[in-house]
Amino acid sequence: MKYLFFLLCLAIGTAEAQVNKPPVPRHAFTVIAHRGDHVIYPENTLAAYNEAIKNGVDYVEIDLRTTKDGQLVSMHDATVDRMTDGKGKVSDLTLAEIEALHVKSKDSTDKAIYRVPTFEEILTLCKGKIYIYIDYKQADAAQTYSVLKAYGMENQVLVYINYPKQFVDWRKIDPAMPLMVSMPGNIKDEATLKAFVDKVKPDILDGGWDEYTAQLVAAAKSLNLVVWPDIQSRTEAADWNAALAKGFNGLQTDHPAALVRFLTEKGIR
Repeated sequence: MKYLFFLLCLAIGTAEAQVNKPPVPRHAFTVIAHRGDHVIYPENTLAAYNEAIKNGVDYVEIDLRTTKDGQLVSMHDATVDRMTDGKGKVSDLTLAEIEALHVKSKDSTDKAIYRVPTFEEILTLCKGKIYIYIDYKQADAAQTYSVLKAYGMENQVLVYINYPKQFVDWRKIDPAMPLMVSMPGNIKDEATLKAFVDKVKPDILDGGWDEYTAQLVAAAKSLNLVVWPDIQSRTEAADWNAALAKGFNGLQTDHPAALVRFLTEKGIR
């Protein structure tokens, strides 16, 4: 299905897309904190992002959505129901209504107050300290880029694409923005990978770490592509050595502090 999405994307205007590198790596192995360090703090909160910064993580992944009154906030789900004491779609609530909500902590003894952060608050926190991996859920590319430019952050982010129109919009707004897509499930060898890359022209590949073989990772590198897949799970530490053996030089994790320690102990960071 994802492969069909991006073939459609190609058909409606990505022919001029160019391959762009992500921001200059801070370490030999890139660690991406999935929704921030949400093992300790609630996901997609400033506290979770700040914890990733404290632990020397390379990227925080944020989920960008738009409120009813056109403001950008970070929330994974389309609704606020799971993560807050409120109800309703992000797109049906104003920024003031969302800012009044309390984000729930998994720790019942945690009495701190957490809020849904705005994009501007995230940029203020992260600028010059950590890169941002924008999981582009529901937002306007022109507006997002304008805010990035205003904060001088356009070269400190990458954008994960979920739908064809997003790909087209970003290529028009900022042709130099590094765009990440998931590797389709039908890619099994170097030939099919190259055919996909030639048609879609992604900059970075995502997907599940176990969907890749060492040969596919090597093939992607030969095509000058960066491969930073997802490994996040409660038991992911058991798979870190296997992931390294495949040749990845970056992973998105639910346990960023622990992964940083693991890599440091192995002399990889």
